[in-house]
Amino acid sequence: MKTWFITGASRGFGALIASRALQAGDNVVATARDPQKIVDALGNHPKLLPTPLDVTNEAQAREAVSATIQRFGRIDVLVNNAGFGLLGAVEEATAEEVEKVYGTNVFGLLKVSRAVLPYMRKQRSGHIINFSSVGGYRSSPGFGVYCSTKFAVEGLSEAMAAELEPLGIKVTIIEPGYFRTDFLDDRSLTVSPTSIEDYSATAGVVRSKAKKVSHNQPGNPEKLAVELVVLAGREDAPLRMPFGSDAVDAIEAKNVSVTEELEKWRSVSITTDFEQVA
Repeated sequence: MKTWFITGASRGFGALIASRALQAGDNVVATARDPQKIVDALGNHPKLLPTPLDVTNEAQAREAVSATIQRFGRIDVLVNNAGFGLLGAVEEATAEEVEKVYGTNVFGLLKVSRAVLPYMRKQRSGHIINFSSVGGYRSSPGFGVYCSTKFAVEGLSEAMAAELEPLGIKVTIIEPGYFRTDFLDDRSLTVSPTSIEDYSATAGVVRSKAKKVSHNQPGNPEKLAVELVVLAGREDAPLRMPFGSDAVDAIEAKNVSVTEELEKWRSVSITTDFEQVA
């Protein structure tokens, strides 16, 4: 039996993962800004602890973790799921919009992780599961700022994986493609009101496409939740776990592109070393 600590658990992936973990017989600390929404989504369960948490509030993160330890004694799986999107060209996004999405997607993840890690280090065990996106591996027009937050999550997670491996703690990055959640709805996606005509053929196209794709995405979020609960705590859990055929296709295409570009410019790249002295 594991104890889970899940952020953004009132809906979407967070609620589905919490539900599956409870079905597996595990303890679940499900957090959200409004814990009543967790009860509305998951009901009352003896192994469920709905907990208020705004991930941008470091003091509240520490309080939520402390309440978890008091109730269940340990944290085996941390799922950093809380986050939201920002749609608009990089130039169109305002400083306020950029700072807000970074505050949740990056700094919030850091605040929660720093609150949990002392307990996992003491246990010499645990599994941190950080939600990124296929956009954390390959950026795209219209989602540049959002993708940059997920690139940050990937960089932090890679370093954490190396730092924590000797302590018996695993880190896995989740990279979903397009899944049929409410990610493209107003509750999860901020659309920059500034629209520059010069970007109509790039970011503008993505703005229009997002409206059509919403709730018609190919990925089944319930299947992701099932696989993630099975994955949690496994010794052979990967550093990166893409979900969705579209995510796999995008990652493979980027890998090919990067390899081709590296080979094309390799001769230039290696000329910048100091000359080797015989």
